[in-house]
Amino acid sequence: MEIPPWLERTELLIGKDSIIKLQNSNLLLVGLGGVGSFAGEFLVRAGVGNITIIDGDLVDGTNINRQLQALHSTIGQSKVNLLKDRFLDINPAISITTYEKFMEPEDMEHLITSNNFDFVLDCIDSMTPKLMLLAMAKKTKSKIISSMGAGGKLDPSKIKIGDISTTKECKFAQSLRKRLKKEGIKRGIISVFSDEIQQKTALKLTDGKNYKKSFYGTISYMPALFGLTMASEVVRRVADLKK
Repeated sequence: MEIPPWLERTELLIGKDSIIKLQNSNLLLVGLGGVGSFAGEFLVRAGVGNITIIDGDLVDGTNINRQLQALHSTIGQSKVNLLKDRFLDINPAISITTYEKFMEPEDMEHLITSNNFDFVLDCIDSMTPKLMLLAMAKKTKSKIISSMGAGGKLDPSKIKIGDISTTKECKFAQSLRKRLKKEGIKRGIISVFSDEIQQKTALKLTDGKNYKKSFYGTISYMPALFGLTMASEVVRRVADLKK
């Protein structure tokens, strides 16, 4: 297999065999917000050959502070389609499958069981669909990495990778663990999280009718760094670079 010129420096670092493994890999990325959009970017620039991306959302003005595809000129446009065009502009040879919708449990099960994904990246920021995806991945014995909450955090040095059972100082992860426990899942999910204490003053409560019941404020770089960390872990595992 010929390595394209734009991957020359990547090949110099990790070698041709690892590049080929990435080109032959098949990944599923669910959620294209602040974490998922940047995770996808780093995966594509690393040379991943096949990727399925899922998100039913449109760009909103409030996304501009942290999401890769969010610009004033893209407000109201599909997050999935914007990133598809961007990824193809990075690597015209990449195979991209898109789902511009929020997946129902039966749809997600069919997708996972009918595809041989090397890794699933969970970048969902809503509790119920996230729980559904994680439970489905465990049921089908799929390799999965999951992002916890990047909101209310400022310190990049506090970002960690570990089993979901080791997560701490993250209200979102705490709630997720409780709900996973009811599904009989206590461990076995690779997680990216920050153990920085969340700032209480950064929490906004809502009526929960049209949006989440609460959410933390975010800074531009933290969701991106969560995405970078997820992509790094997946690339190194898929390309057999883990030491």
